[in-house]
Amino acid sequence: MPPPPPPPPSRRNDSKASAASKEENIYIPSFISKRPFYAGEGGDDSEQGDYLEHQRLQKSKDDQTKWYDRGRKQGPAATKYRKGACENCGAMTHKAKDCLQRPRAKGAKYTGRDIQADEVVQDVQLGWDAKRDRWNGYDPKEYRSVVERYKQMDELRGLVAGTKVQEEDGDGDGEEDNDKDAGEKYAEESDMGRHQSTATRQLRIREDTAKYLLNLDLESAKYDPKTRTMVDAGATADKAAQLFAEEGYLRASGDAADFESAQKYAWEKQEASGDTSQHMQANPTAGEFYRKKEREEAERRKAARLKLLQDKYGGDDSNKVMPAALRDAVTESEQFVEYDEAGLIKGAPRASAKSKYAEDVYTNNHTSVWGSWWSNFQWGYACCHSFIKNSYCTGEEGKEAWEAAEKQRLGASLIEEAPAQEEEEKEEAEGKTEEAKEPSQTTGVKRSREEMMGGVSEAELDAYRRKRAAADDPMAKFLGNDELVR
Repeated sequence: MPPPPPPPPSRRNDSKASAASKEENIYIPSFISKRPFYAGEGGDDSEQGDYLEHQRLQKSKDDQTKWYDRGRKQGPAATKYRKGACENCGAMTHKAKDCLQRPRAKGAKYTGRDIQADEVVQDVQLGWDAKRDRWNGYDPKEYRSVVERYKQMDELRGLVAGTKVQEEDGDGDGEEDNDKDAGEKYAEESDMGRHQSTATRQLRIREDTAKYLLNLDLESAKYDPKTRTMVDAGATADKAAQLFAEEGYLRASGDAADFESAQKYAWEKQEASGDTSQHMQANPTAGEFYRKKEREEAERRKAARLKLLQDKYGGDDSNKVMPAALRDAVTESEQFVEYDEAGLIKGAPRASAKSKYAEDVYTNNHTSVWGSWWSNFQWGYACCHSFIKNSYCTGEEGKEAWEAAEKQRLGASLIEEAPAQEEEEKEEAEGKTEEAKEPSQTTGVKRSREEMMGGVSEAELDAYRRKRAAADDPMAKFLGNDELVR
């Protein structure tokens, strides 16, 4: 009796068993079971027989953390200068114009000292998202310096506040109160530490139209997603920009400027002394009184300083008169100029940034740079149409020579000369026919049969009468002679 067949392997105990070991299901549509061309050839699972490997949940490749290892060097530096290395620092991985070190008076090529090690040149393959990630390569540890700097500032503020309290109170009773108020006084950019909330300063007026709604063109507004603000106030050189400039100018004129200065004065007083009695909305009279008092005091100090300077250097009542050259140099202008947040004049053309390479360098008497002119897949100078980089400028004569050479190369000169030659040949042919006709008329060539059958016309008869010479004419022998008769 044959032994019984072995039991089938249990998939529960087999850790390698998966959906890939299943047989192909003929009832699955082909558009699902067929691997698309953009899914590649398949991985290890496809080799094991998983025909639905492209439908499985793929493990995402973590390529977001790849970045260049900045500042990494390739081992120890060389001891002597190598040919082809940077003339400034002596590294082989870059040239002198790309060197990031301070330019030396005498480079490593000539001194052979302080030769730097070669940098590690990496070829980092980034994905689509990694290339567009603006925070890729950022090290969070770099922010520790910012935190430490703010901590030091807080410690210094605490020390300064503690010394002030000790000077005012002869003992240390006021230190506890100072520690309590330190968090409120020096909380920067936080509404929690202010006696009056200033969050409304960041909001726009309810009646104002949002700047991104002034012009709905896709190319009109430039939005920066990192700072969440509109570049150039969200308006370019169009009607929206003009409207924005007019609104900003009108809003800062009249009583609006006085109101803004009063509000700013109240905030500064509250932050400096913690006194809330000069509230702009609750007690505007007190704020206006103290503000006016400070303004008068500032004007009084300014007048006293001006009087002191006039007594020392002379003023309008003295004999010292400003020189005419200096008086003419100081001019006044009523031209209105408005500046933006960056300190640039609004509406003025922006100057193009200069690169580290030499620009606008004219050599060999050229008035344009090399590469300012292109023709026939070649670069040259636009001033003389020369393709040779080290050539001397020939000006308009060079352009004319190039045009003549171009016409000769393309055969344009032959096309222009052909009509002239045809006209000359035609004139020569006409002259020959006339010369052939004249002797035929004088020698009396016989007429053809058709001419004789057609008869003689009145014009031909008249011409015959004029040309024939009468034999009995006494003046016939003098015809064609210019000699005088004696």
